Amino acid sequence: MSALPIIAVWLGAWGLNAWLARFDTRLTRFLVALIFGATILVLWEMVVRLYQVPTVILPAPTQIAASFAANRGVLWTDFVQTIVKGALTGWVIGALAAIATAIAIDRSPFLQRGLLPIGNFVAALPIVGIAPILVMWFGFDWQSKAAVVVVMVFFPILVNMVAGLAATDPMQRDLMATWAAPYGASLRKMRLPAAMPFLFNGLKITTTLALIGAIVAEFFGSPTRGMGFRISTAVGRLDLPLVWAEILVAAVAGTLFYGIVALVEKKVTFWHPSQRPQRG
Repeated sequence: MSALPIIAVWLGAWGLNAWLARFDTRLTRFLVALIFGATILVLWEMVVRLYQVPTVILPAPTQIAASFAANRGVLWTDFVQTIVKGALTGWVIGALAAIATAIAIDRSPFLQRGLLPIGNFVAALPIVGIAPILVMWFGFDWQSKAAVVVVMVFFPILVNMVAGLAATDPMQRDLMATWAAPYGASLRKMRLPAAMPFLFNGLKITTTLALIGAIVAEFFGSPTRGMGFRISTAVGRLDLPLVWAEILVAAVAGTLFYGIVALVEKKVTFWHPSQRPQRG
């Protein structure tokens, strides 16, 4: 089978994007990304159709779209079970616990020497090892998936928050001490603002970890709903279009999750140099 149509589409899209990239505007940047994504989908469809790739190996985008449309109710139920209940709840609990622990560590050098090594140990535990244990402890519903997410997101946020709280200038700390400011006032007015860029780095990193943790945890026990459960059962039935539809939902949810956190970061840390427009 000739590959000339595939090469022609790729070269045509490449030439169009190279021309658009010369105009550095918001619209052209959006169009370049849109054309690139559309080209990948078109080439994917062409490869599957021209070379008659079996569906169990790689379904075409049109087959995935048809499965998505036919299983919207199932996909929504799985989204609520895994993303909203498991991933989002665990992420919020893990983030709040990490922030509170970081403040306690910043307040007490003893905790810094004692808790950080323990946190490092917990972060090194493989998810395939702790997920079955937490499923046994918290049951087969979303609570055990949220517990897995808490374990996965806690340490990255903790490390970033501790570094952020310690990132204040020594002269600023000396000035607060000269004013006899209590720790609470120093925390609110100096340490927390300085820690915000570090905190949001940890929050953005863990948005994807939360989704991965919730989905993987469902492979070790879940009710008859959830993205991990659906992927596992669909693979057993060789229903690969449904598997890819679930992957699509997870990818879109992860992108939106990250984007929302990045948008909040821009509003909260508008004063930070990283949020200023680059000129050049």
